[in-house]
Amino acid sequence: MGAWDLLLTGLVLLFGLCGVLVPGVPGSWLVWAAVLWWALKDPQAVAWWVLVGATVVLFLSQVIRWALPPRRLREGGVDAELLTYAGGGSFAGLVLLPVIGAIPGFLAGVYVHERIRLGRRGEARAAVRTVMRSGGWSLLTELFTCQLIAAAWIGAVFFG
Repeated sequence: MGAWDLLLTGLVLLFGLCGVLVPGVPGSWLVWAAVLWWALKDPQAVAWWVLVGATVVLFLSQVIRWALPPRRLREGGVDAELLTYAGGGSFAGLVLLPVIGAIPGFLAGVYVHERIRLGRRGEARAAVRTVMRSGGWSLLTELFTCQLIAAAWIGAVFFG
């Protein structure tokens, strides 16, 4: 697989990761489609194992999301700026503490945004609870799953 194909696959993965945070964009499906396209263009065993793993993880993510309360982010006071902080925190957490760091990073991003917006610690903690109850857990589940798939793809490209 050429460099341009890998770059295009990476861009679709990145667009899918950002699409998870944007309502109406099927982010997880874009991530899966990018891995599918990569596996079809580069038919090696590691590519197919990454595709199988991505499919299983996305299926489990959907099952978990169905068990969680439905997303009502607008009612919880979630705006685009908060989603940017949460996504940035999740990405930073994933880089600083691989795999499990994405979850506290997401929560820290929400907390930092609410602390800046509200100014007080107690109100910010209450706002984080409100955001997470209004669909934040569902969003975090989908984002974390897509980040795991993207990390597996990066690992397979560079080390596989």
